[in-house]
Amino acid sequence: MSYIQLIKSRGARVYLHHPMKYQGQYLDIISTDPDMRRFYDWSCEVLADICKKENIKCVIHCHYMQSESSHLTDRNKRLETKHRIEEILTICRTVFLWEDTTQGIFSANNPYLLSEIVQPLNLSLNIDISHSFIALKGDNNALKKHLELYHKHADYFHLVDSYGVEHDSLPLGKGKVDWKMVKPFIGDTDFIFEIDLKKSNYLDCNLMIESARYYNEV
Repeated sequence: MSYIQLIKSRGARVYLHHPMKYQGQYLDIISTDPDMRRFYDWSCEVLADICKKENIKCVIHCHYMQSESSHLTDRNKRLETKHRIEEILTICRTVFLWEDTTQGIFSANNPYLLSEIVQPLNLSLNIDISHSFIALKGDNNALKKHLELYHKHADYFHLVDSYGVEHDSLPLGKGKVDWKMVKPFIGDTDFIFEIDLKKSNYLDCNLMIESARYYNEV
């Protein structure tokens, strides 16, 4: 926690991220693997404790595009997902920000996500603009309608560009997202430019800086 305190001392707000994988497999809140479920819950308990002590938030995924729930859309699985989220909320209701993915139950292409899960549970969201855009097949009109419904539930955003086909994590202005349309929905909500920095082994953040310049000029 010393790193968290160091960053906070420099005036930055800290957001943690729940683990993406368990034993090499992408996490899924309704996984059929009981060990994965136990790890999901245990890791939430650990992170919630840190967040409460440091007064910070943690981004969490119900599932990823390579996990079981990305291929499930039936009502029983949707309600099972809701029930599992309720279990996690009993650990702590205030620290988790639930992030959308590119397909499946917790994605913009689930027409029941808002009515069955987000609204009843009053979830705080982290909206990843590129994830929503990909889930909506690269349609900016659909993205606008999605943000009109969901932005008031968002307490954090990942600003990332995309061509709307696959998870490409592009700098702003390099994809097809209409950022002029998106920007008013962000308002004063916290965000990060979550750009893919693998090519520099995560040592060069210039693509994030360039994205900030682009965003400020939109």
